[in-house]
Amino acid sequence: MTLKVHTGSCHCGAVRFEADVDLAEGTIKCNCSSCTKARSWLVPVRSDRFRLIAGAESQADYRWTPPGRAASTVQFHFCKICGIRTPARGELEAMGGAFYAIQIPLLDGVDPDELAAAPIRYVDGRHDHFGEPPADTRFL
Repeated sequence: MTLKVHTGSCHCGAVRFEADVDLAEGTIKCNCSSCTKARSWLVPVRSDRFRLIAGAESQADYRWTPPGRAASTVQFHFCKICGIRTPARGELEAMGGAFYAIQIPLLDGVDPDELAAAPIRYVDGRHDHFGEPPADTRFL
């Protein structure tokens, strides 16, 4: 495992963060309704590898409780100024417990070759099967 400190931000720069990421461990594309609508491409990081540098007050949050769940499992964040989705915080056993889901485009200065080589794991969030790929990945 080769962790690299990546910085990132929303479009206007009000929300800034850094995270210890190893893109070689893989990225995620999920088919849940939220990820599908946002065309999300994510890199998950453990909560102890994520640091919000600035902009906590500039974020709004959205919590959605999937059908069949008693409570929300992911807290989505958005910049109140520019509207860009910022890293979401979640807690799912299938994801190793507490984690942050960082949108790949938020990361600054990612080496294109490193990103192109990063494996993509498809997850069936729509059916609450985060350990399995969905039947159709063509549009993720």
